[in-house]
Amino acid sequence: MAGSANLNVMMKTARKAGRGLLKDFGEVENLQVSTKGPGDFVSRADKAAEAMIMEELMHARPSYGFLGEEGKEIEGEDPTRRWIVDPLDGTTNFLHGLPHWAVSIALEHKGQIVAGVIYDPVKDEMFYAEKGGGAWMNESRMRVSGRHRMIESIFATGLPFAGRADLPETIQDLARILPACAGVRRFGAAALDLAYVAAGRYEGFWERGLNAWDIAAGIIIVREAGGILEPINPEGDVIADGQLICANEPIFETFAKVIRKA
Repeated sequence: MAGSANLNVMMKTARKAGRGLLKDFGEVENLQVSTKGPGDFVSRADKAAEAMIMEELMHARPSYGFLGEEGKEIEGEDPTRRWIVDPLDGTTNFLHGLPHWAVSIALEHKGQIVAGVIYDPVKDEMFYAEKGGGAWMNESRMRVSGRHRMIESIFATGLPFAGRADLPETIQDLARILPACAGVRRFGAAALDLAYVAAGRYEGFWERGLNAWDIAAGIIIVREAGGILEPINPEGDVIADGQLICANEPIFETFAKVIRKA
């Protein structure tokens, strides 16, 4: 797909960040790690990746705002546009040597995500989408799964850790969904969970307690791949509330009813 200038900048930047992170991943045992909070670790590599991404994006588009996981939000001269970045989604996987993590970059315009890139350097899989341009993985067009039956479907979620308040809700979710489906996966990287729904690898995904940078790029990638994505609370807002549910069209309504019974 021939993308816009903005999308090309995002993809180039994600690849550059990915190359740096791969080098650190190869020496994961030697990384200097500091604690950001219970169960939430941040590495020197994470911070360096965000600094590099910010430098690249702000050099290309100096008037845009910037929201990243590791630093303060930057208000741009253009108040209608901002980058939303997770330099290393799946940090805990990264620090444990698990090869499942990604770089996530989104562009927001007037409150709507208009472009998104999720790059998995370990597998060299680049998931990307632009409003109206469809969703892609490397050079292949992506579509959500075509399965129609819950019992044949696999779903993904995140499991709360370290005493997070949404643990009881998630346990109730699992009690309802597990008997109705072919399985639930918890791989520890929300951006890749969304990318995998877009690629048809999962039929659906739900999670609470997420941040804007975890999900911004995945939102447009899922929707451009033909998926339905909504807040778990129908009256809520995905980015502001940090909770969402998504699936292919044939399964979405049934899946949403199961999760929303909470």
